[in-house]
Amino acid sequence: MRVILFSLIALFTLSSCTEKNRSFTASEIAILPKPSSLDLNESSFAIKDGQQIFANLDEQKTAAADLQAYISDTSGFKTSVVKSYGASISLEKNEDLAPESYKLIVSPKKISILANDAAGYFYGVQTLKQLISIETLEDSQDKTYLVPSVTITDSPRFKWRAYMLDESRYFHGEEFVKQMLDQMALLKMNTFHWHLIDDAGWRIEIKKYPLLTEVGAFRADSEIETWKSGKTSGEPHGGFYTQEQIKDIVAYAAERNINIVPEFEMPGHSSAAIAAYTWLGTAGEAIEVPVTFGRLYDNYDVTKPEVVTFIKDVLDELFVLFPSEVIHIGGDEVGYEVWEKSASVQKYMREHHIKSPADLQVNFTNKISKYIEDNGRRMMGWNEILGKNIHADFEEKKDDQEAETELAKNAIVHFWKGDLELLTEAAKNGYAIVNSLHNRTYLDYSYESIPLEKAYSFDPIPEGLDAQYHKNIYGTGCQMWSEWTPTNADVERQTFPRIAAYAEVGWTDLENKDYDSFKIALKKMQKHWDDLGINYFKDYDGLEAK
Repeated sequence: MRVILFSLIALFTLSSCTEKNRSFTASEIAILPKPSSLDLNESSFAIKDGQQIFANLDEQKTAAADLQAYISDTSGFKTSVVKSYGASISLEKNEDLAPESYKLIVSPKKISILANDAAGYFYGVQTLKQLISIETLEDSQDKTYLVPSVTITDSPRFKWRAYMLDESRYFHGEEFVKQMLDQMALLKMNTFHWHLIDDAGWRIEIKKYPLLTEVGAFRADSEIETWKSGKTSGEPHGGFYTQEQIKDIVAYAAERNINIVPEFEMPGHSSAAIAAYTWLGTAGEAIEVPVTFGRLYDNYDVTKPEVVTFIKDVLDELFVLFPSEVIHIGGDEVGYEVWEKSASVQKYMREHHIKSPADLQVNFTNKISKYIEDNGRRMMGWNEILGKNIHADFEEKKDDQEAETELAKNAIVHFWKGDLELLTEAAKNGYAIVNSLHNRTYLDYSYESIPLEKAYSFDPIPEGLDAQYHKNIYGTGCQMWSEWTPTNADVERQTFPRIAAYAEVGWTDLENKDYDSFKIALKKMQKHWDDLGINYFKDYDGLEAK
């Protein structure tokens, strides 16, 4: 098992103290995301050299190892995980607790973390790490490691709490991805949505189709500054993950209770694949991996059996690499002009009584959904997969081109654009929804467009949705599209601190949220980011939510 280490020393309050077990005030306790309930009691628990941690179940092992490594790393104390009762830190089974929930009880003599699954134990440990205070005794260099006496009962509001990283536009690398997974875990986010395939680059090795990375993972140049700027970097860009690297990252994420959901864009945003294998496209024209970003002309020709076979072959390899129940197929921003101009596509549509390109897309999507379901998984896609026209600015998408074909009910609809009535209607019709409304959750947007407070105030459940349909809103994700963030530091600046706001959106009940207390907790988290050298945006206080 990989030992999990988080550098959190900078989170702790350093203060002079004459007592080894002092009492804490409420203002000294700040946890992100904010827990469901917290009762503060007198005195505290002191972590000691030789500290033992009781854990006797397999589902407790990762959390116990994480805590053990953390105590040893921050204090230098020797620690051990034991299977015999009597240890003063104890992980204990409580079958009444829901998935991902935990109860943390700290008294001067004992710390108990109660949970009913591996996630619950892990999240209890993340909270415990944020509670530890390093205290320096007066007239001494000795330090004590104190945990305030508290009782915390905690559970998430939503089961889907995601961060998306786009690596098609720019490849950011294994080390950076693992750093992001570490920060997600600390913030109790449980889904890493990995956008590895798009027009700008194919970033994952597929054994059956080696040209996808030999050709599709590299481009000659990159557009810079903004859309249609006419400027480029003048430098080639490329990179991809081998299947062994993918397996390693998936395992790393799993140890942090994070599920990785891969996104395989289809039938649009497919230029990198078409550059590798021309026959995948509808236009039949050889192209290079584009150097400009945005929506491009060609799509997969979904009327060709060999193209559908290709898509299923790629999915088969993704099934092996990613144990995720959910596979994301994109489905957004599909331009229909190339299908409308193709004689073979039009012939296919007539023969199969398909009325419009929108219906062709939904018909294809349903076939892929069935294939994914037959392999024990579940399909997810951006909300264009419903067949609705949400792009008034796309000239070729006429109002009458909305699909009559119904999307398969098993699909998860990832809402990002359009009237909220579309989301409400889909939820009422029984579809599962992840709400990532672009003007509230897109991290590539400026801080002027989405200030920290606006991010924090986002509610994934739309106003007016009847309570009986709330269960269909699985949660939310924040999306880091990387067209204009070529460096890791650029991505960090756009992501932090807003990722902490979205973490609390996903975890904390509405009635328990408070922006002022969030900002207090955030100040402590920023010290942790400082220690790691994370390039977070620091000037958010001057920006007001609009």
